[in-house]
Amino acid sequence: QVQLVESGGDLVQPGGSLRLACVASGRFFMTSTMAWYRQVPGKQRELVASLTRGNTPTYADSLKGRFTISRDDSQNTVTLQMNSLEPEDTAVYYCNADVWLTRSTLKNFWGQGTQVDVSS
Repeated sequence: QVQLVESGGDLVQPGGSLRLACVASGRFFMTSTMAWYRQVPGKQRELVASLTRGNTPTYADSLKGRFTISRDDSQNTVTLQMNSLEPEDTAVYYCNADVWLTRSTLKNFWGQGTQVDVSS
């Protein structure tokens, strides 16, 4: 049906930047809210940022303005620009999207995740 494929995860030094991207592909009418979550072993998956189709963002309070979410609906992509990265940002980052499969059917999908490691 719908596949979400993330890219951009890497090893980066503290203070560095990374840009994650997620592309939605498959058969669907259009995407709705798209989001990024992250998870570390032993902890619950947590919301990093979300962005409605109307471009209203929501960010986790802990990010202190370091991350920026954006989307390109012509390409069905959502990106996460991460600046001033800290070791505490180390996690698997997951793309999530609400997708209208048809005009009346909305479903939620997850990507497979991309690893971000922040370490010197």
